[in-house]
Amino acid sequence: MSLLQALAYLITFFACMVGTLSGMGGGIIIKPVLDATGRMSVAAVTFLSGVTVILMTVWTLGKTIKRRESVLDLRNTTLLAVSAAAGGLFGKQAYSAAEALFPDPDMAGGVQAALLLAATIGTFLYTLHKDRVRTKKITSVAAILLIGLVLGALGSFMGIGGGPFNVAVLYYFFSMDTKTATQNSLLIVLFSQLSSVLKTTVSGSIPEFPLVILLGMIAAGILGSEAGRRIYSRADEHQATLLFEWAMILVMLVSAYNIYNFWV
Repeated sequence: MSLLQALAYLITFFACMVGTLSGMGGGIIIKPVLDATGRMSVAAVTFLSGVTVILMTVWTLGKTIKRRESVLDLRNTTLLAVSAAAGGLFGKQAYSAAEALFPDPDMAGGVQAALLLAATIGTFLYTLHKDRVRTKKITSVAAILLIGLVLGALGSFMGIGGGPFNVAVLYYFFSMDTKTATQNSLLIVLFSQLSSVLKTTVSGSIPEFPLVILLGMIAAGILGSEAGRRIYSRADEHQATLLFEWAMILVMLVSAYNIYNFWV
């Protein structure tokens, strides 16, 4: 096993475990951490992360539903997820436009990192003070579709499928608690990332990478998500919030490093 394979598998296992626990999806950690290693192109990392997150999320949600542990808000989250898929197509196109602005396409990874850092900082600050904020209970179909569209576009542009802002949006606009928002966020991540990966596949722009890396990351992602799901089922509301906050701190640190790595 090469060093690249070992790094990819370990990062994926850890990321999918934390992503399942926090509701952010594994891509929000896989993408920036693999970018930070500098061993694969940004395009390859984005695609590998996307495929891994799709299968990891299907596995996690499937197991949750099978065990009757589901707290999915089928009406609102389905609307969010469907519009997130449309937003994912827009975000993918926007990222391609951003790549064209730089002499080296990988420099667009710095744009992704900067946007991810800003979104995570905002979400972190909101999470710390959310008890003082009066939440809403959105029911308008048009408003829900618009929110999903924005979430999907952001997640796809950054190549992560979702992020801490998904959970924060579910907190604020739909008055969900941490554990409920965590699970519903994964469904949005699934649809957003699925549309982005399908667009890449249909357009014939799949980047080059060793197939063994993808297969190993899928296996590591499923194992990590299963570990995260089991821990999640035993966590209370306070523990779920702490896990979410520490995951955001990790994402902020890695994003800051990637901004420096790509642009300085």
